[in-house]
Amino acid sequence: MTQPPHGQWPPRGAVQPPPVHGQPPAQWQQGAPHHFPPPPPRRSVGAIVAICLGAVAVLVLGLVAIVSLNRDDSDHVANAGYSTLPNTPSQAGLPPSGSSSPSSSTNPFPSSPTKAPSSSSGPQKILKLGDHPILQDPNAGLRNRVCTLPQWQSSQQAAEAFFTAAGKCLDNAWGPFLDAYDLPFTPPALHFPTGASFETECGTIQVGIATAAYYCENNLYVPFRGLQTDQYGNNPGVYLALFAHEYGHHVQEVAGLMDAAWQKIYDAGQNSPAGLEMSRRKELQAQCFSGMFLGAHVDQGGTVSRDMYNKAWNDQETRGDNTSRSQDHGTNAHYASWWRAGASNNRIADCNTFSAPSSAVS
Repeated sequence: MTQPPHGQWPPRGAVQPPPVHGQPPAQWQQGAPHHFPPPPPRRSVGAIVAICLGAVAVLVLGLVAIVSLNRDDSDHVANAGYSTLPNTPSQAGLPPSGSSSPSSSTNPFPSSPTKAPSSSSGPQKILKLGDHPILQDPNAGLRNRVCTLPQWQSSQQAAEAFFTAAGKCLDNAWGPFLDAYDLPFTPPALHFPTGASFETECGTIQVGIATAAYYCENNLYVPFRGLQTDQYGNNPGVYLALFAHEYGHHVQEVAGLMDAAWQKIYDAGQNSPAGLEMSRRKELQAQCFSGMFLGAHVDQGGTVSRDMYNKAWNDQETRGDNTSRSQDHGTNAHYASWWRAGASNNRIADCNTFSAPSSAVS
């Protein structure tokens, strides 16, 4: 909670990281041969020898570059999709073909190419929605990483240790991704309220079913009393997905998506049909970002196991507006389908809820 499309994908394992600023052009990265003009006639023997040595040096450097570029890297973006998804009756609940691809629908919420005002000359937020730079590359996803978490126990102290470790994994996942787009990433501050309510810059928040976790202005709150551990018990995958959803709002905040969305909500009126739809788009994107995180970290050798992933997958159908009886988060079916879209493919372009038709974000 916060205050104020599928097309033809590349082969699995072909997910690419976002562009890195300052990288040399692609032809240099691939070690393409460099073409030199033929030497003029009547060169001296010394000049010919020098030219030959220079050519040899170029070839050696080219070979070194090719070897460097093709060596195995353990911190890779790979195989984030899975050929076998959890066996649930609603696997087909992913957004329909063409529902979330930027190229397959007209952005209903266009925004101007504006950067947030800043007194510094460093990285700045980009106040865009469907046309935001991070949502444009169909091959961009989170790197597959190892995430090691302490064993879940249903106590305040153990939960704090679990979410603190999870926060570091999320920092390591999203930080480099956002840095690559020259966005001003800083980790959110974590808070673990213990009372029946807690104070934030967004006001006083009551702990309950609707506030198992809460994000406001670079601060992420996880009140243990709101996690409903009596209902969910020893299910760390459920808690991790919930936490990753709220962290997804921080990704939106850092990128500028959050500010742009709230401006549309304010303009339309928070409880108007258009304002509620924009709120759903914002929440469903955070769902997709949560799915991306679990999809990128499951089965990587850490503690994010396939069992945790499957239980998080199944749990998504229990959450949403049908459960909370609201209109600002999306139906339970859409709440599940957008999470699963992110978890299945780990493509951030697949999380472009702002360019999806209204029927996919109801």
